[in-house]
Amino acid sequence: MELYYKIFEVVFPVFFIIWIGFFVGKKDKKFDTDFITNFAGKIGTPALIFYSITSTGVTFNLFIEHFVYALFAITIFALVGLIFLFFLKKDLITELPPFILPNTGNMGLPICLFAYGSQGLGVAAAIASVVVLFHFTIGVLLASRKLNLKILIKNAPVYAILISMVFLYFDIRVPRFIENTTFLISYATIFLVLMSLGIALSRLKVFSFTSAFISSIARVILGPLIGLFIINVFNLSGYEAGVVFIQCSMPSAILTYLVGSMYSSKRVVDSIASMIVVSTVISFFTIPIIVFIALNLFS
Repeated sequence: MELYYKIFEVVFPVFFIIWIGFFVGKKDKKFDTDFITNFAGKIGTPALIFYSITSTGVTFNLFIEHFVYALFAITIFALVGLIFLFFLKKDLITELPPFILPNTGNMGLPICLFAYGSQGLGVAAAIASVVVLFHFTIGVLLASRKLNLKILIKNAPVYAILISMVFLYFDIRVPRFIENTTFLISYATIFLVLMSLGIALSRLKVFSFTSAFISSIARVILGPLIGLFIINVFNLSGYEAGVVFIQCSMPSAILTYLVGSMYSSKRVVDSIASMIVVSTVISFFTIPIIVFIALNLFS
């Protein structure tokens, strides 16, 4: 019974805040999310990354290890995505991002935090860092069919990752006032990005349910299997294994839609939006199961 209560503690806050955003989006269709987007991109996400990596007990070696695990997972996601896109007769390039880039930030970070505490948050941030880098490199490359280094250079979260790695490598203690400040900003960011996810879900539409459902199954159902494969290959255990398992199980990231809308055709963007909506809805049912397995096997 205690395990089921723990699952409720982990899942309820995340889903409840997403529901708040969905309710706000439905109630006020003109609700402007530009502030949330700008705050999260320029201040919130960098602060969250920095705090999660430098103030949760993560070492440089641990960060690099999980950075590599995430790269390994994304490579497998890409192979699976290419197979599904081929059989669905979709564009193998521009429609690949939602397969390879799960929502490890908006949903993954808070779930790992509630499941495994600050240590889980730190490891989850290492994995999310890879996904952030891929959004603004591989994600843009696939969406536009060309690499735009200006976006990477102007991206604040990338600098937060680099600065965090410097702190870890040289074992620099973060001043308490900076730690406290990034702590407050981080938790505010978690609330805002979860709410913005709910708002986005209230506005995105499903254009082809059948193909979106099949693609979402590949993302949400095969994701945990890939996570278990990585855990076995690298012989992971405890909270580290649990975090890898949870992060691999997340639905498609909303940011793939934003990047796609900037560079891809409307048909591709509609397909990406459909996959995001369907995979996220499916994850409302799968995530409690994932958390149950994670807490039961990797505690």
